[in-house]
Amino acid sequence: MRENNFYGKRHKKKRRGGENGLLIGSIILCLVTLSAITISLMMVFKCRSVQMENAAVMNELEAIRMDETVTYTQGEVDAMIAKAVADTAGSTTEEVRTEFLDKLKELMLTGDGTTAMLRYFYPDEIVVADTGQYYFFPILESLAHHTYDQTKFTMDDNMIMNYYENGEKISHKGIDVSKYQGKINWKEVAEDDVEYAFIRLGIRGYTEGEILEDETFEDNIKGARQNDIDVGVYFFTQATSVEEAEEEAQYVLDTIEPYNVSYPVVIDVEAVTNANARTKDLTKEERTQYCIAFCEMIRNAGYKPMIYGNLKTFMLLLDLEQLEDYDKWFAFYDEQLYYPYDFKVWQYTDTGTVKGIKGEVDLNISFEDLADE
Repeated sequence: MRENNFYGKRHKKKRRGGENGLLIGSIILCLVTLSAITISLMMVFKCRSVQMENAAVMNELEAIRMDETVTYTQGEVDAMIAKAVADTAGSTTEEVRTEFLDKLKELMLTGDGTTAMLRYFYPDEIVVADTGQYYFFPILESLAHHTYDQTKFTMDDNMIMNYYENGEKISHKGIDVSKYQGKINWKEVAEDDVEYAFIRLGIRGYTEGEILEDETFEDNIKGARQNDIDVGVYFFTQATSVEEAEEEAQYVLDTIEPYNVSYPVVIDVEAVTNANARTKDLTKEERTQYCIAFCEMIRNAGYKPMIYGNLKTFMLLLDLEQLEDYDKWFAFYDEQLYYPYDFKVWQYTDTGTVKGIKGEVDLNISFEDLADE
C-alpha cells in the first residue's frame, strides 16, 4: 500500500527517530539473545563433558558400553542456565571464551540454529533434535561407515546434486513420487535425465491400520517403465507386530508381481506424531524386528530390500546394529552431509523440480546402479 505523500512529509522526522529507536532496541535484543544462547550452549557443553567423564569411569568399573542416548529436557537446560550464572563465571580462560564466542557468532550470522552449533562442537557424536530434546549418540565403529567425500559433491545450476571421482560423474539421478505429484508426464521425466524412480506402492493407515494402495501407483509404474526408467517401490509401514509387517511385505509382493521392479523394494519407517497413531508406543526393538520381518520376506522373494528413513528413524526408532544386512536410503535436506554410516541413496531435497512433474518432487542421488539384473 502506498503511503499518503502529505503524511510522509509531515512525519518524516518523527519516523526517523522511531526507526532509530527500533534499531537500537533490536540490537539490544540480539545481544541479550546471544548471551542467553551462549550460556545455554556452554552449560550443555560443560554438563555433557562431565557426563561423558562419569560414563568413562563407569565403563572402567562396570564395563558398561557407551552406546546409549543422552538427552536434555527444557527443564534441565533451564537448570544449566541458572547454574552457569552461579559457578561458571571466570572458570574459562579468556582465550577459550573468545574462541568459543567467535565461532558461536559465526554460526549465528550464517543462520545456523542450536542443533547445527551442537553438531559443530561435538564432531565425534551424532546430535539429533526431536520434540524439544537433544540426543547425543557416540559414533560406533562396529557399524559400516560410508566413504563419500564431501568435497566431491557439487550442485549444478538446476539444483541437481552430482558426485565426481577423478573428474568423472559417477552418481545417478533419481526421484521418488506418490499421489502428491499428481499426473506425471513420464516421457518428459526421462528426457530430464532421471534414471530411476521410487514409486509409492501404498501405506498402512496410522489409526485404523487398513492397507491402501497409492491411487497413482499403477499409472506411475507403467509410465516409468514405458520410458525406460528403472523403478523401485516403497511402502509406508505402520505395522504393530511381526505378523502385520509380513502382511505388508506380502501385499507389496503381490502388487508388483506383474511389473519389472529392478530397483530395491523399500520399507518406509517414519514416526507419526498423531496422538492416535497405532505405532506411537512402539519400542526401538519392536520397530527393528518388524523391519527385519518385512525385509526378509522381500529378500526371500528375490528382490533387494532397503530401509528408508531420516536421522530420527535411524538413530531414535531403529537399532542399526541389527540392520547391517540391509541397504539404507537416507533422507537429509542439506548440501552438507551429516551422517557417518553406510547408505546407498541420499534423498537430499523435497523441493526439487523435474520436467514432466508439476510442483515439487523429492530428488535423490545414488552412487552405483542399484538395478537387480
